Amino acid sequence: MKKAKMTLVSEFTAAKIDKRIYGSFIEHLGRAVYGGIYEPGHPLADEDGFRTDVIEEIKKINVPIVRYPGGNFVSGYNWEDGVGPVELRPKKLELAWGVVEPNLFGTNEFMKWCKKAGTECMMAVNLGLRGAEEARNLVEYCNHPKGSYYSDLRRSHGYEEPHNIKLWCLGNEMDGDWQIGHKTAYEYGRAAGEAAKVMKWTDPTIETVLCGSSNMGMKTFGEWEAQTLDLAYDKVDYVSLHLYFDNRPDDTASFLAKSMVMDDFIKTVVCICDYIKGKKHSKHNVNLSFDEWNVWYHSNDDYVERWSTAPHQLEDIYNFEDALLVALMLMTLLKHADRVKVACLAQLVNVIAPIMTENGGKCWEQTIFYPYMHLSNFGRGYTLLSNVESPKHDTKEFTDVPDIEALATMSEDKNSLTVFAVNRNLDEDVLFDISLLDFDGFEVLEHIEMSGYDVKAENSVNACPVKPFTAEKPVLDGKNLTVNLKPLSWNVIRLEKRK
Repeated sequence: MKKAKMTLVSEFTAAKIDKRIYGSFIEHLGRAVYGGIYEPGHPLADEDGFRTDVIEEIKKINVPIVRYPGGNFVSGYNWEDGVGPVELRPKKLELAWGVVEPNLFGTNEFMKWCKKAGTECMMAVNLGLRGAEEARNLVEYCNHPKGSYYSDLRRSHGYEEPHNIKLWCLGNEMDGDWQIGHKTAYEYGRAAGEAAKVMKWTDPTIETVLCGSSNMGMKTFGEWEAQTLDLAYDKVDYVSLHLYFDNRPDDTASFLAKSMVMDDFIKTVVCICDYIKGKKHSKHNVNLSFDEWNVWYHSNDDYVERWSTAPHQLEDIYNFEDALLVALMLMTLLKHADRVKVACLAQLVNVIAPIMTENGGKCWEQTIFYPYMHLSNFGRGYTLLSNVESPKHDTKEFTDVPDIEALATMSEDKNSLTVFAVNRNLDEDVLFDISLLDFDGFEVLEHIEMSGYDVKAENSVNACPVKPFTAEKPVLDGKNLTVNLKPLSWNVIRLEKRK
């Protein structure tokens, strides 16, 4: 049998985990809002039209922050259209996705929903067709207590207390020619820097996120980050990364190795940030916001009727191998928790999402729901340095792919330890030996596992056969924990210090 090894020491922490690394994303796209989180008239809708069944699913994942309202949508969005009396709000042609936006749901509704869902808002401003003035007006509307035009406008809309939104995206994917108001690096860097400046003058407590490259395949990748950061460095706190993976052509082994690409992407952007920091002799540190990431390809060819409202759009149905890659991607983010402080699984409901709904009917959990839930709930506190020794294999696209990808997190009080592991090997078990050098008095609570499913197996509204189960507890012999990791498996081993 193949063997792998991990060594853990409680004092050897890699980084404190920012809870926002488990964030998600709601865009005015498809049925994410209308029919997703908001559906007045649904049997389980509350007095505000929010689906309570969806809120309960979101609470299971423990989502700390949700990016809103886009996405490509935000580059053509006038935030003023989504506030005030609903009956006076305009219907607009939404050019990013070719649909009609009714503006029945906007900033205040989203903030009210956030409170009920137990999450916070990561607000995006329009730097496509609009600029610094509209951005600072929105900050004033949302965050200033009272006594100014926009804060008093908010109060007249029934929201006396400020929303106090602390994290703001400076536009979206402005390097892409598909983006409304697409800009060159120089144009965007100047616009973002000026917007961030006046937004922070309006509320000095906020943080801002600069748009990085839409993906690392862009011809301008690297140069875009360098030039925009050079122009806006000391006015921003994070630079964004976006990345989606597909399985075309169908090759499970290569597909599961793609988290290695994500790892390289993060390392490259960190280097660029630090290069600009050094160039400017700055003491300011710019970290990373990986605010769009997921598997996305099942629905790319779906037909959507032009100028419809809230159509079924980009509703990927995920399978078991997708869940494994989502687990691998989340672990990659955690391995870089020293610099990745924010991340958003795109998206949360219906649109390339872990949670799906029927209009007027049920909601259900996709395969990718489970690793997201496990990591968000159990992966808090600190990441531990770990020297993982694993056998490796080659695929058609990659060489030296570790069979075992593993990571350990420790709670802030040092009384809980969780080991997360994926066995990428398609056919063979791997015996995983975990040395707990100074975790005295710990015992195994449980071993949660997902394995044995066909890689193409899916869940649906009628049945969710692909889900985690409780496996046999691994053997803890003194300070050595030994667990058998089945081929193509997701594993969560939880330990706790005896009281």
